[in-house]
Amino acid sequence: MHNHVFDKLTKLQNSMTKKGLILVGFIILKFLLQYTLISPEYDLQRDEYLHLDLGHHLAWGYLSVPPFTSWISKIIYLLGNSVFWIKFFPALFGALTILTVWKAIEELKGNLFALVLGATCVLFSSLLSLNTLYQPNSFDVLSWTLFYFIIIKYFNTEKLKWLFVAAFVFALGFLNKYNIVFLLLGLTPAILLSQQRKVFGQKKLYVAMLLGLFLIAPNLLWQYNNNFPIIHHLNELADTQLVNVDRIDFLKSQLLFFVGSLFVIISALYALLFYKPFKTYRPFFWAFFCTLIVFIFFKAKDYYAIGLYPIYISFGSVFLAHVLKDGWKKYLQPLAISIPILIFIPMFNIAFPNKSPEYIIEHSDKYKKLGLLRWEDGKDHLLPQDYADMLGWKELAKKVDSIYIKIPNASQTLILCDNYGQAGAINYYTKEGLKAVSFNADYINWFNLEQQYINLIRIKNYKEKDNEFNQTSPYFESASLADSITNQYAREYKTMLFVFTNAKVDINKRIESEIEEVKNLH
Repeated sequence: MHNHVFDKLTKLQNSMTKKGLILVGFIILKFLLQYTLISPEYDLQRDEYLHLDLGHHLAWGYLSVPPFTSWISKIIYLLGNSVFWIKFFPALFGALTILTVWKAIEELKGNLFALVLGATCVLFSSLLSLNTLYQPNSFDVLSWTLFYFIIIKYFNTEKLKWLFVAAFVFALGFLNKYNIVFLLLGLTPAILLSQQRKVFGQKKLYVAMLLGLFLIAPNLLWQYNNNFPIIHHLNELADTQLVNVDRIDFLKSQLLFFVGSLFVIISALYALLFYKPFKTYRPFFWAFFCTLIVFIFFKAKDYYAIGLYPIYISFGSVFLAHVLKDGWKKYLQPLAISIPILIFIPMFNIAFPNKSPEYIIEHSDKYKKLGLLRWEDGKDHLLPQDYADMLGWKELAKKVDSIYIKIPNASQTLILCDNYGQAGAINYYTKEGLKAVSFNADYINWFNLEQQYINLIRIKNYKEKDNEFNQTSPYFESASLADSITNQYAREYKTMLFVFTNAKVDINKRIESEIEEVKNLH
């Protein structure tokens, strides 16, 4: 008897060790892939520079994002601000998403095959592309997956502590990206349609909701004190980017995000309706469609919905493990695991910035077919937008540095950019400790007007060359076009660098009035 128990414990220990090693293997592979998917000829992406600069201006909110990203940026800065750490955190959030799916499969009583299938599906998906960039999207997907996992824990145990954990995760997700509100808009009607609606009779649910509200209150207060810039931001998105969003294209994109795992996600939806052990989790079936309907209604960008899918990979993996456990079907298990990998291999060659601009242009047909050359303006270009947004920045910063050091009284020079990408890139790559600003995005709040300026380096779109000269030159003793961006593949190609020296007027006053003007428009 004693030996029998000992044998069982040994088997359990070996199984746990085996599972643990496999999980560690997936996480190591995740990090390795994330660091090898970007060709060294690309710089950071436009948005990354803004997100990094947030760490120098800590606040409870920003015009572009809630505060969570600024906290991570501060940590990156303290760690040395290198590209390694900038890429580390999105990779980490991606790895934690794999871990959460793994834990969800364990919670759903999935075996080793289910665990390996689930981890493979999450690893070889669009998350590899998403996790290459330092943006709020990586943590957004993690917070969605974590929230759903906690709901599974609550459905299994009905322990009220999980409601408080869910409130905390929601708050973190909200402080990272307001997108998580869509999760609640989709999940709430789904729970109301099921037997799980009894949760709305629990007093502690409302206490948990108050906890969540308390945690996000500083950001809501910041929004209130700043006249709700989120509304302006959404209106701006609607006018500039979302106007080109097609609802049919939105649905098509959903198929591509986890294209190698579609059979697992479809299996999940079937199982949530018909597989008896999943009866408890039926709200997840309705939540899937409710959430997509909400996204479609609001004409959201396609990638906003990526956080919806990982948890369904957990359900699908467990169900397929049940279907394929006996007889000849067992031999289909390796095939199921290999499908996401086999579909990923051609994606590896096309969906990541691991090919030179020259290669992409030579093979543009492949990229065009997948819609990768289509930008937010609704038109096709030479490179995918994100790749064009990863070029020309080092060149810009280097040229601004070289212009700056030649200017008399250089310390009294204002570096004013057209957009946040230019300002952020100069601030990141400068060797002269420069602090560029812009009337665009959060930079409008970061002007140092305590410093009296007499010179101006102006970074301007090439189409406005004549306008800039005509409008600005009269206020300075000298004016010249000093340089431009020469990387023809960069979105900033031909961007002009103007130099104006020895102001005839009080620059600070003019800048102050322009800031007020822009803010009033908002």
